[in-house]
Amino acid sequence: MTFKELNISEPVLKALAGKNYKKPTPIQEQAIPVALGGRDLLGIAQTGTGKTAAFAIPIIQQLNQSPSKNRKREIRALILTPTRELAIQIDECFGDYARHTGMRHTVIFGGVNQKPQVESLQRGTDILIATPGRLLDLINQKYITLHHVEHFVLDEADRMLDMGFVHDIKRVLPLLPKQKQTLFFSATMPQAIANLSKSILDRPVRVEVAPVASVVDTIEQCLYFVEKPQKSQLLIEILEKEAKNVLVFSRTKHGADKIARVLNKQGIGCEAIHGNKTQGARQRALANFKSGKTRVIIATDIAARGIDIANLEMVINYDLPDVAETYVHRIGRTGRAGNSGTALTFCSQEEYTMVKDIQKLTGKKLSTMPISA
Repeated sequence: MTFKELNISEPVLKALAGKNYKKPTPIQEQAIPVALGGRDLLGIAQTGTGKTAAFAIPIIQQLNQSPSKNRKREIRALILTPTRELAIQIDECFGDYARHTGMRHTVIFGGVNQKPQVESLQRGTDILIATPGRLLDLINQKYITLHHVEHFVLDEADRMLDMGFVHDIKRVLPLLPKQKQTLFFSATMPQAIANLSKSILDRPVRVEVAPVASVVDTIEQCLYFVEKPQKSQLLIEILEKEAKNVLVFSRTKHGADKIARVLNKQGIGCEAIHGNKTQGARQRALANFKSGKTRVIIATDIAARGIDIANLEMVINYDLPDVAETYVHRIGRTGRAGNSGTALTFCSQEEYTMVKDIQKLTGKKLSTMPISA
């Protein structure tokens, strides 16, 4: 299957060719025809499966093929997403895929001065990518109306609920036209998400790929039994031996900062990203990591949703997550697109129950590694 076989229009195909995209991923192959057909869609796909293109490509194509009758550009597509990093990443993707169409896109998020975002909106935009808080804020200030929205995407719905955005979502929904296409994406499908999807989707087509329990075979999974006081020393030893780029997961914001201080003190250049960091600091840390200026980044699960590194070589679970599915999401950031990757997990005695849950979920036993005395 090629993108051309999905009946994608020439301007979008040209943009995809410019990015050297040849074959659609499974979520793209299944979702794009459904979305191009105008149907509502319920997509279950985790980070790294290519789901942004699965909704961006059909939205761009449909908008481009039916230009607005209004001289002033109105918002015709709204993409709602939980974090600033993810909003910026999605906006970049729309820029890539809409390059040859003349479509305008704008991204808005909190934590920064609203003036440049407002000025962009006032110039007119076809596609708006937004986080819930800033969207509602600018709606209340009368800078945004959603009366002309034809396509609505709710992305990372499970994370939206984790972050407490469900009430914001319920405030946005009545402001949208009744007649519209809705595309709903979530990495997991707990009952609360299933209920939310039923309330906003009209006879949707369900598309599900890469079930949450699956881990690609190209990822080598290793387990270290180590108590909390010794975790930082083990991390230092591993990073001093490895020349790879590494994403380290901490359960808490405070923990991420503490790990970063310990590593920097040892001369291992690294930065931490989490919700308490300013937008500028988070973006600089991500840019430094992507460019190779720093090879280690420490992140909490929520902040990590904005990290998209094509060739990430290693993931380290410094702390085990509270939910087994989150482990799969974490390590799925390495070993992408057929590349090999390594996932190391540090497990203290009190975390062993979670290791058993992970092994039960994935059906794979983690290889136990010895720790040097």
